[in-house]
Amino acid sequence: MIDARIRLRHLRCFLETARLGSLSAAANALNVSQPAVSKTIRELEGVLGKPLFDRSNRRLTLTTVGRVFQQHVGAAMSELSRAQSLVKDTPSQITRLSVGVLPTAATSLMPRAALAFRESHPNCLLRVSTGPNWLLMSQLRDSSLDLVVGRMGNAEVMQHLSFHHLYSENIAAVVRPEHPLCETSQPLEALAKFPLLLPPPGAVIAPLVRALLSRHGIAAQNAAFESVSLAFGRRVVQSSDAVWFISRGVVEDELDAGTLTALPLGDDMRGGPIGISMRADGVLTDAQSGLIRALENARDALRPLGASRV
Repeated sequence: MIDARIRLRHLRCFLETARLGSLSAAANALNVSQPAVSKTIRELEGVLGKPLFDRSNRRLTLTTVGRVFQQHVGAAMSELSRAQSLVKDTPSQITRLSVGVLPTAATSLMPRAALAFRESHPNCLLRVSTGPNWLLMSQLRDSSLDLVVGRMGNAEVMQHLSFHHLYSENIAAVVRPEHPLCETSQPLEALAKFPLLLPPPGAVIAPLVRALLSRHGIAAQNAAFESVSLAFGRRVVQSSDAVWFISRGVVEDELDAGTLTALPLGDDMRGGPIGISMRADGVLTDAQSGLIRALENARDALRPLGASRV
């Protein structure tokens, strides 16, 4: 039996705060004051008798109980919205599928899969969004997204989620063609002489890159820029002697076209598995299964079995 004290405003406020990780951001999204959001969250926690957020850090994070609550409340709100649409709207054959995509899969894999999916499911609107891993996983748990295509999160992030592996991908250090480092067989020895463009601390590949630099005595805190944006990184690298550490999939087209080049670092810069994350307790719809097949086919076309992508 649902506690009569719980209102829709409590659930909307909780989901927005969980999605954005900030009381002020949730207040802006809901068009209310920050104190109102804080009060609403505390009311909900009082009814449940459990803390939903860990407030020890600057950014709010869900507790274990909060993640469970987010998963089920998000699914319930999604079903309620769907029920409302079925009653209010004219019946339609059009369906929708919302997918979150990390930059590493957004340049080649996802566009190819999306076009093939359109051929097999012409009446399904495919809504694609990008963002950092933590945000996409949060939106997946609260049912704002149906699938996420990108890197597998850590054990905590993947609670109540499952992962369908597609391939493993390397991290590359990319520069403009004719960069001075292209002339040396040991670019890491001279790397400190050039401005570095690194993934920000929140990026999944950031610890791997910083570990590589540390092994070679290079201080990551002296980096000139931090970004995983293709538009920004491409322009900075092509216009300077900067060296950009980035997932190879993000710059795949540029490397193939020769507008950027990858340095021979010698280290095995594995960035981890790329695949499809989904809710573990969910039943796949026909559209979701169709997109997974399209992604697998796109993977096979771009990365034939046995081919090495280094």
